[in-house]
Amino acid sequence: MSDIRYSTRDSISVEQFIDVLQKSTLGERRPVDDLNAMTHMVEHADLIATAWSGDQLVGVARAFTDYAYCCYLSDLAVVKEHQRTGIGRALIAETQKVLEAGCQVVLLAAPGAQAFYPKIGFEKHKSAWVLTGKAGPPES
Repeated sequence: MSDIRYSTRDSISVEQFIDVLQKSTLGERRPVDDLNAMTHMVEHADLIATAWSGDQLVGVARAFTDYAYCCYLSDLAVVKEHQRTGIGRALIAETQKVLEAGCQVVLLAAPGAQAFYPKIGFEKHKSAWVLTGKAGPPES
């Protein structure tokens, strides 16, 4: 889509972020009703790439990174009306533009998006571990 503008410099509001999540399938797996959590998600991300159609936010890639070795792409969301148009791929490319050469991008795929990532060069990793909830420090 030639009318889409991409940026890693534009800031977004929590409300804009929630709106994109809700208009994509990712809102089903994010705490969109928890304003405190959503605020932290926006304010504490190291890198947010955005896709804009005019003044409307239509896509977001939210990441945590050291910019040299690893970039964890926590959220990749494109509103449903703009999916399958290359915006997701372009958001990943925008993210990579600010990373050093060789920095790996890591993500956990949403169930409906698992077939997308191999098509754009991602390799499936044989193990991933998730610890959920309010875990305290490990016991020694």
